[in-house]
Amino acid sequence: MAVTLTEAAARHVSRYLVKRGKGVGVRLGVKTTGCSGLAYKLEYVDAIEPEDLVFEGHGVKVLIEPKSFAYLDGTELDFVREGLNEGFKFNNPRERDRCGCGESFRV
Repeated sequence: MAVTLTEAAARHVSRYLVKRGKGVGVRLGVKTTGCSGLAYKLEYVDAIEPEDLVFEGHGVKVLIEPKSFAYLDGTELDFVREGLNEGFKFNNPRERDRCGCGESFRV
């Protein structure tokens, strides 16, 4: 499988990289935290690390930390606007439960 991103997410990342004036894409990973155990992390990156797994969609590179890939394989990164709020949304088929506050998840 792979990690993908929607057109909306790709447009948002592309605009932000242009605004920053540098960058090659976004790096996704997971960290241990919260009530359910894991939380997503996302950061804009300027360089590809040798250990990164690299996926590309709609002209944007998505870099995955190898240790996080087991949790993220099959995930689609989206960018959504809901009312006055906007942000990235992780559509992860491996996610089995999410805490009530929405901060963490478990597989």
